[in-house]
Order: sequence, then structure tokens, then C-alpha cells
Amino acid sequence: MKDKVKFYRFFATFEQDEDGINVEFPDLPGAITCGQNIDEAVQMAKDCLALHLFGMEEDGDLIPVPSGIDALNQITAGTGKVAALIEVFMPPYRNSISERSVKKTLTIPKWLDDLAATNNVNYSRILQDALKEQLGVNERR
Repeated sequence: MKDKVKFYRFFATFEQDEDGINVEFPDLPGAITCGQNIDEAVQMAKDCLALHLFGMEEDGDLIPVPSGIDALNQITAGTGKVAALIEVFMPPYRNSISERSVKKTLTIPKWLDDLAATNNVNYSRILQDALKEQLGVNERR
């Protein structure tokens, strides 16, 4: 299994407008965000970049080679946009995303639900334990 990339670095363009600062990644169509001020815009850019690339990794998409400064200068020339290199360290983002809770809908007979409620059963805990046992795992791989 191929090791996952730890760091990604892509140029982002920042453009001020009346509502704040818009951020786009020219090499990653659809990776856009914004912030009220420059600090927030940079943090949002990092989160946007990490989440976009995580999605591409999960989908098996080819991650493009970032454009060089010359290509970026052509993109921003005369637009009022400012470019900055955004770097993300992926392991914390990957861990955070994989540890998030997801909601699942399940169906059980009413009598069993009533009995579970009487006994203060924690459905989430029991389902997690049962899935781990069924799959032969103790913790996240």
C-alpha cells in the first residue's frame, strides 16, 4: 500500500470584496472558500485545501502537480488577486475526519426498543462494540 502524502502545498489566490476575502485554488477546481479578514481567510484556505485533497484521495482522484509561480503570475495578472502558497500537514486532518461520528438509521422491533429504554441501553456503544466484534477489530486501523 502506497504511503499517503504528509504535506501538500498549493497556491491560492486571495481577492478582497465587500463581503470579505475570497480564496480559490487555481489548480483545484471547486476548492473555494472565504474569510472576513486575512487571518480567517488563510485558516479557511488551509481547511479547504486539506478537505478537498482528502476527498480526492478517498475518491482515488489524481492529485495535480501544483502550478509554478510563472503560471500563477499569468492567472493573477491584472485581476487584483494576490497569491500565496498554502501548506497543509495532512495526518491531523485525516485523523479528525476518520474519527468523526456518522449518523446511521436502524430499525428494531418496538418491544426491543421499549426494553432497551427501560434498561438505559446506549445504542451507539452497543452498535460500535458489536461491529468491532463482527469485523474482528479492537480499534480504528
